[in-house]
Amino acid sequence: MIMNTFSDDRPIRAALLGAGYIADWHAAAILATPGVELVAVCDQSRAAADALAQTYGIAAYTDLDKLLSAKVADAIHIVTPPGTHRALAETCLTSGHHVLVEKPVALSGAETAEIQQIATEAGRVFAAGHNFMGTPGYQRLKTRLEAGEIGRVASAEINWNFPMMPLRSGPYGLWLLRDPQNMLLELGPHLFAFAVDLFGPLAIEHLSLSKPVDIPGDTTRPQGWRILASAGDVSITLNLSLVETMDDRSVILHGSTATARYDYAHDVLTVDAENAADIVANPFLRQMGLAGQHLREGVVNGTRQLISLNRKSPYGLSFAGLSGAFYSAIRSGRPLDARFHGDNATLVMQAIDAAIAKMPKPAKKPKPASRAKPKPSVLIIGGTGFIGRDLTRAWVAKGRDVRVLSRGTSGPFDDIADHVELFGANLRDSDQLAEAMEGIEIVYHLGKSMDATWDAALKNDVAITETIAQAAQAAGVKRFIYTGTIASYDMSDPNVTIRESQGFGDDMEDRNIYARSKAECEARLLEMHRKHGLPLVIARPGIVLGKGGPLQHWGIGRWHGAGAVRIWGKGKHILPFVLNEDIAEGLILMAENDDALGQSFNLVGEPMFSATDYFDAIHARLGARIKVKPGNLTAFYASASVKYFLKKQVLRRGGLSNPSLADWKSRAHFSPFDNSLPKKVLGWEPERRRDIFLTKAIDEANLLGF
Repeated sequence: MIMNTFSDDRPIRAALLGAGYIADWHAAAILATPGVELVAVCDQSRAAADALAQTYGIAAYTDLDKLLSAKVADAIHIVTPPGTHRALAETCLTSGHHVLVEKPVALSGAETAEIQQIATEAGRVFAAGHNFMGTPGYQRLKTRLEAGEIGRVASAEINWNFPMMPLRSGPYGLWLLRDPQNMLLELGPHLFAFAVDLFGPLAIEHLSLSKPVDIPGDTTRPQGWRILASAGDVSITLNLSLVETMDDRSVILHGSTATARYDYAHDVLTVDAENAADIVANPFLRQMGLAGQHLREGVVNGTRQLISLNRKSPYGLSFAGLSGAFYSAIRSGRPLDARFHGDNATLVMQAIDAAIAKMPKPAKKPKPASRAKPKPSVLIIGGTGFIGRDLTRAWVAKGRDVRVLSRGTSGPFDDIADHVELFGANLRDSDQLAEAMEGIEIVYHLGKSMDATWDAALKNDVAITETIAQAAQAAGVKRFIYTGTIASYDMSDPNVTIRESQGFGDDMEDRNIYARSKAECEARLLEMHRKHGLPLVIARPGIVLGKGGPLQHWGIGRWHGAGAVRIWGKGKHILPFVLNEDIAEGLILMAENDDALGQSFNLVGEPMFSATDYFDAIHARLGARIKVKPGNLTAFYASASVKYFLKKQVLRRGGLSNPSLADWKSRAHFSPFDNSLPKKVLGWEPERRRDIFLTKAIDEANLLGF
């Protein structure tokens, strides 16, 4: 029995356990739930906890016991990595708190059942974070099914066709890539939860895997999952496809009366039914009926997002529905809605257990040639990223051992672990950075932070860069190489050729946060070089292509899924493309050449392709015709300005920036580049053969995943 201790005028106090990406969605849902107050966040990372706490004006904790003992919260949203959920849920429940646990709620059906049992014994609510069932459209689907409007359902298809970029581009240290079954544990709950809620317990009959992709330093991971199941007399197919495909996340019910299709990613429900009209009118009326439904869904969803300034997106609504059900059960003392109840969550995880049991035994992970312990002399911050992975392997190929700063103990270098050391360090902690610098001669800072405000950029990017540089100088390293960005240049004028001597301009306040922050980092590092002798070299990579790089590269345009892109500008001028392996070579040359000290280098390849040339080559070589549209940069600027005004004046959000029209034009890379300086000083030779470039940038890059 759930104990209700809340009066109607007493708000339920909520706290977040975990301050990662998904915590923001939970925070927004809590704030949108009447009678609920967001009061605190707890994360082991002080920086992460403080950043989220500052955003929402709440208390920050780094120790769960202190949060619980403070008795500031009644309910806890657990949004930490999946392996921690079981233990954290027990701790919170037994301390008298209600819990909402992000999916997967645990790593097995047995663990999930244990959480529900503990919640029952404690008289507390345990809700599973199966958020997509919280959308308004799903409620309408269930209502129509229960009303008999779909008839008796013979079969169902539940689909997740949505690209999973980390499978091909990293970062590879994520939990979901650690083991092959983790992908099903991470995404499977979305699909299995729909099936269980609609039809009851599942019997898993078959599992097939497809489209394997190589994980650097590891084995392969499947990108396609097809699971056949049944619930009573309903045949169910669950499809997971993670390659670069059009977004289709849907529930399709085939009934005796109608076929219902619910697009849960966009909250669109349509029901296709026969009508009793004559043979001539029937096709027309049937399609007009579908057209009318699509029109209604488009108008409702568009209006909803417009008047809420996109705060009521389908994804946001899904969390709001989940949050509403959770807190309604807490306040009323009545059982939680079955969609999110621990009993259903147990059935979901038991079905996933059964599917995992049908997986083939995974191949053994590659092992290094020897058991030698690395003796690193090169430190790479950002070494698990796109550029960092190639740079790490290039240094190992040259006979150097490398230390890579990493959040985890596994990464894309297991096959060369005798030459690569993964090292965990807090970039804000001078003592930990000093330890990371021990024995190091060359330091690369490839890291970046993506911040929404200038104050956040100063704290998370600029200040951290200074701290890293100070630690490197104190350790007496011979070379400190920082990767800035060509985005810091004003590239809006096609008549101005960009050279390193040009600089960025004195006033960067009208630039986007990323470009401005990188420029500020460069300025402060150069000051340290002039005043204190920091052995600095700055690299500014162009638009980097190659194996492990994304199809949806935002340096080219604004993407609308894998199949459509709006280019920055008309797309006819030459872009500063460069191969990733050439970037790695340039970064190594900067460390080896003393003439590079104190200089900046634009690592831009030979002028070869425009944006439209690039997409034409993808079509010719891969058979994929991506819909390419020119982008009016003035229209982009005007639209962004309106959004900036509304966010500032209506939503009262502070710290935002509104980049200038010149900044928007710079995104098109109108200005050509002169890459003669790195050639002259470093002896750098980027790929100049067009066909070889395209082979490496497209054919070998696995852009589509298959």
